[in-house]
Amino acid sequence: MKKLLFVVSMALMLATAPRAKAQFVVTDPANLASGILNSANEIVQTSNTVSNVVKNFKEVEKVYKQGKEYYDKLQAVNNLVKDARKVQQTVLLVGDVSQMYVKNFGKMINDPNFSAQELAAIANGYSTLLGESTELLKELKQIVSSSSLSLNDKDRMDIIDRVYKEVKEYHSLVRYYTNKNISVSILRAKKQNNTKRVLDLYGTPNQKYW
Repeated sequence: MKKLLFVVSMALMLATAPRAKAQFVVTDPANLASGILNSANEIVQTSNTVSNVVKNFKEVEKVYKQGKEYYDKLQAVNNLVKDARKVQQTVLLVGDVSQMYVKNFGKMINDPNFSAQELAAIANGYSTLLGESTELLKELKQIVSSSSLSLNDKDRMDIIDRVYKEVKEYHSLVRYYTNKNISVSILRAKKQNNTKRVLDLYGTPNQKYW
């Protein structure tokens, strides 16, 4: 029975909505996250000026926007059994990590309190955290879709639970990392008596991820 649930889990992760939404393109969440990560790495490797950072970040945004519909549709899937729900939540956490990066780093690019070198360093931090989350998502995909006889149902569920917990930890780290970087900008703005500009850019803590 549980093996059937794993198959159902993957089917739900890649499902399309009926009728009008049937044109939705099936997306592999691990490949989607990898695409965002690869684009993010370009910022780290080639961005020595703010203009280059902006140029390379546009590719990150492009990849993320291509996959956003997938995450939105996956979020709308309800009434899942417990096992399938844990898989769904893990994928959505990785999607949320990508969203935190894209939305907040996009604002940091327009923040005069960060130099090009600092932006590249910040991008490197995001890239590292996103990379770890992506690898866990690949592991989840392999476990859920694996037909290996070496794993029983309990082994599979134990691994899914572990991956979920680790991805959740990285999700929290990305939120903390974002908060700390924005805090640096706020401190610099205070010294220049220009705090309002930073708050206008990022919003209040209740409005944004940080």
